[in-house]
Amino acid sequence: MQKLVIASGNKGKLRELSALLKPLDYDVHTQAEFNVPDVPETGTTFVENAIIKARHAAEITGLAAVADDSGIEVDALDGAPGVYSARFSAPDATDDKNNALLVEKLRDVPEELRTARYRAVIVFMKHAKDPSPIICEGSWEGRIVLDPIGEGGFGYDPYFFVPTHGCTSAELPAEVKNSLSHRGQALRELVEKLGQ
Repeated sequence: MQKLVIASGNKGKLRELSALLKPLDYDVHTQAEFNVPDVPETGTTFVENAIIKARHAAEITGLAAVADDSGIEVDALDGAPGVYSARFSAPDATDDKNNALLVEKLRDVPEELRTARYRAVIVFMKHAKDPSPIICEGSWEGRIVLDPIGEGGFGYDPYFFVPTHGCTSAELPAEVKNSLSHRGQALRELVEKLGQ
């Protein structure tokens, strides 16, 4: 069984990835288990940030590493907040502050023009110097509503309306959200590529 480190301390990501990689014989751990500190995300794209995080975790642990970077892109804002989704309103942003700023910027934009997508990039590196990491991507189309609906999820979920299901991401049961989501898509692609 091959050890693998996730460049995240997020236990939810650990559970999701462990379940998906189990058939492939990977023993999945978070970087927190190895005291790997967070690395500054200095990239200007999701791909760059995911590579920075995966390389950092692989370098410190000596293990294969997986990292993801994700965010929301709003067409009326020229793709913003994008890679700055987590710190859209300020370096020490909260979900509430980020959502308030998003709503403020879209207040005068007609509903049909508030199209958006969640995007995720997941990178797998065999080692820190891996010259050809596996890069997988997922995107999930929707539009932004101005009033929050739903209690589930996190981040922008209460404002991300999913037209195919007639509700926001925050209203979807976790298993439905995971089957549709940008991260779920990218993870399934990664599992498929690792299994080849």
